[in-house]
Amino acid sequence: MLQIFYDSQTFYQLKDLEKLGPKKGVISQSVKDVIDSLVGDDLVFKDKIGTSVYFWSLPSQAGNQLRQVRSKLERDIETYKKQEGELQEKCKASKKGREDSDEREDALAHLRVVEQRHKDLQEELNNYADNDPAVYDSMRNATKVAHDAVNRWTDNVFALQKWCSSKFPEAREKLDELYNEVGITEDVDYLD
Repeated sequence: MLQIFYDSQTFYQLKDLEKLGPKKGVISQSVKDVIDSLVGDDLVFKDKIGTSVYFWSLPSQAGNQLRQVRSKLERDIETYKKQEGELQEKCKASKKGREDSDEREDALAHLRVVEQRHKDLQEELNNYADNDPAVYDSMRNATKVAHDAVNRWTDNVFALQKWCSSKFPEAREKLDELYNEVGITEDVDYLD
């Protein structure tokens, strides 16, 4: 399809391209898709003039685009080369003071020993976690919250029993059987 534009160096409407496309081996039903694809790739240009849409592409425009792409890629290469040089300099600078020496080896060995000791102490600390005062305090607080909740729910059960007894006095025996069935016996009381 580009060859049609390059050979004639003129402007076309879509209906003209649909007639010329099959001569260049493009099926007439797919000419519109091919042209839209070329327009999307900036290889063919289109413009609406009045009620008509015109398409064109000149060899000089393609050459200009390729030159622009090439210059952008060359600028990118220069930028990346500059970044590579900076990174190599940083790498060299970071290696200063890290040369292999007996002193460095001794320091690294000491570091490994200290890290191992830290790990061992951390494991020993985890073994005594049950005796941690903070854990003990949190358990004591949780116990108090649970104690208060039990008393609150016991109060709710007693309030429900009282309400049921006052609303349904004739069904007192049935209610007592129901309470015993679900585990609310005379032993249920507040916790101290």
